[in-house]
Amino acid sequence: MKIPKGTQRYCPYCKKKTEQKIKIVSTGGKRGTLKRGGIARAMLRGLGVGIGNKGKWGSKPAVSKFKRKSKTTKKTNIMYTCKACGKSKYQKKGKRAGRVIQE
Repeated sequence: MKIPKGTQRYCPYCKKKTEQKIKIVSTGGKRGTLKRGGIARAMLRGLGVGIGNKGKWGSKPAVSKFKRKSKTTKKTNIMYTCKACGKSKYQKKGKRAGRVIQE
C-alpha cells in the first residue's frame, strides 16, 4: 500500500483546509499489561518467585497451534501533522497491509 508524504486536509485547529504531513505510527503497546490481573503487574508485585508451586504465575505448557497468532499483517495507523499550526491529528482507523511505502 502506497501512502503519499503530504495531503490537503481539514485542520480542526486552523478551521480550514491546509497542507498536512502524513506519518505512520505504531499501533500501541501490548494489550492488558496494566489490567488488574495483568501478568506485568503481578511480576512487579513479586509474584511467581520463591520455592513451591507458583500456580497461575508458574511455568506454562507449550502453546498449542490453535492459540498461536494467526494474523500475518498489522493495521497501520496514520498521524496527520498540519504544516500551518504544527498540531497533529491522529487517525485511529487503520488499513491492513503487508508493507506500507511512503512516497
